[in-house]
Amino acid sequence: MKKILSIDGGGIRGIIPAMVLAEIETKSGKAIGSSFDLLAGTSTGGILALCLAIKDERSGAPKFSAKDLVDIYQKRGKEIFPRSLWKGVSSVAGIADEKYSHKGLEKVLEDYFDGEPLGASLTKVLVTSYDIQDRIPVFFKSWKEDHKHVEMRYVARATSAAPTYFEPALVPVGSAMKALIDGGVFVNNPSVSAYAEAIRIFPDEKEFFLVSLGTGQLNRPIAYSEAKDWGMASWLVPLMSCMFDGMSDAADYQVKQFLGDNYVRLQVSLANGSDDMDDVTNGNMENLKADARQLIKTHTDEIKKICSLI
Repeated sequence: MKKILSIDGGGIRGIIPAMVLAEIETKSGKAIGSSFDLLAGTSTGGILALCLAIKDERSGAPKFSAKDLVDIYQKRGKEIFPRSLWKGVSSVAGIADEKYSHKGLEKVLEDYFDGEPLGASLTKVLVTSYDIQDRIPVFFKSWKEDHKHVEMRYVARATSAAPTYFEPALVPVGSAMKALIDGGVFVNNPSVSAYAEAIRIFPDEKEFFLVSLGTGQLNRPIAYSEAKDWGMASWLVPLMSCMFDGMSDAADYQVKQFLGDNYVRLQVSLANGSDDMDDVTNGNMENLKADARQLIKTHTDEIKKICSLI
């Protein structure tokens, strides 16, 4: 049986799947990076997948545990999404310009990935992005010849370049320079893509087990009375959240039909935390952690099943 891990996008809400993975590592006694045959992620999920696949040069084991990755959000979230009054005013909250400078994000990615190439990953990795020049989806694959030499930090930067939040990433791929944005614009939940790819790269395998991790169910209602008079500017951010949410739910339904009992989706309604991708306030970080603990508490059977299979 081949085992697949898929992680949704969601910005700072990536702390939720990071905590779930830390729980799985604690319960199973096994590192996530060496427990799955394919790791797939979009945006913040892509960053997690890449980090989990980094190999320690001395031991050959995963360089980072899932618990280590919780720190990306807990300790360095404010570097990625810095609260700048001037930037907020000059960008008109992301309407006239990107909301945040990319420099903080790139510094964090450099610290975690250094110059590690995608092809050096511990296990197979699939990360999504979108090419705005050629207008095509891009699936970075650690085993693909054109992608092997692309540095992980550039792949992470591309998959997390959320429109309105960060400027597009210029990434050298082969002999070309690609202008790339967040893969969430077409596949925020990459589980279907991961399953399709697994069938192709493991043609002799008869059975697959897929774990899909969400970053919190969006639950902020959009009232008709408000939306009926919205124009382009007012619809921009709400429309993105609707797209991400709808695509994730659709992918969940599809994989459930394909795999049945060989599929586990771990998602939580955001009862405490904000569904904003960039709310890095101390209070919201604690609330997101509370939601993650609630997810773990209410899905003990599913987590036991995952631990038994890995």
